[in-house]
Amino acid sequence: MDTAEILKKVRRIEMKTRGLSNHIFSGEYHSAFKGRGMSFSEVREYQFGDDVRSIDWNVTARFNHPFVKIFEEERELTVMLLVDVSESSAFGTVHQNKRNLTTEICAVLAFSAINNNDKVGVIFFSDGVEKYIPPKKGKSHILFIIRELLSFKPKKKGTNIRETLRFFNNAAKKRSIVFLLSDFLAGDYQDALTIASRRHDMVGIHVYDQRDKELPPVGLIQAVDAETGGRQWVDAADKRVQQYYTQQFLQHTQYCRSAFLKSGAELVSVRTDEDYVKALQTFFLNRA
Repeated sequence: MDTAEILKKVRRIEMKTRGLSNHIFSGEYHSAFKGRGMSFSEVREYQFGDDVRSIDWNVTARFNHPFVKIFEEERELTVMLLVDVSESSAFGTVHQNKRNLTTEICAVLAFSAINNNDKVGVIFFSDGVEKYIPPKKGKSHILFIIRELLSFKPKKKGTNIRETLRFFNNAAKKRSIVFLLSDFLAGDYQDALTIASRRHDMVGIHVYDQRDKELPPVGLIQAVDAETGGRQWVDAADKRVQQYYTQQFLQHTQYCRSAFLKSGAELVSVRTDEDYVKALQTFFLNRA
């Protein structure tokens, strides 16, 4: 894509996802993700029903009348988007590929975050970390992120979630809300995910295509592994080949679900030909 085409796509994604963030996800996002804690706001006179533990004894003694401390939730958070840009993210067979769907979801999450005055940062990863965009606020920063999501070209093809989480754990000094977006076709990452989940609020978004799961019965084809470059002739019409293909996908998916469950993190699954809005809405509402 040339610059003009990228800017057109940025504008189109902004219009769609910003509208979704403003009209659908604003309340859900706020309810689903609480602030880091409570900060002192003011004192007022004690009223019937107030928690006696909130009495400010210094002010009470000064005025010889009970006063209570009022606290407000600290809303400012840091949201980190860990985005899989490996070669398999370019795969898609129906409406869009996994990379395009991931871009839209990232844009919705980013606009929802800045609507709540939160910072947003991004890590692009493949075999390792490809690019790190530090967290910032503001619309111009979000548009920069979208532009990078559309135009970024990774140097490597594979997927290494374990090393990406290790990098993030070392880079992040404060607790963050972390969205890890990937098809999760990767090696063992259970331990790294568990460590990250202890320090951060981890949410996985599993993005996949129907053909990741089901092989079409089209006869003899040459299958190519996008990440390793390996090639193999297979008979896609053979029932045993189809069953094996589906079984491999289900094993990866089961490992992914188990890893997130054991680590205490949460997981959302979205298919490229399905409505991601419903999936995100359901997740936010359930979490709230």
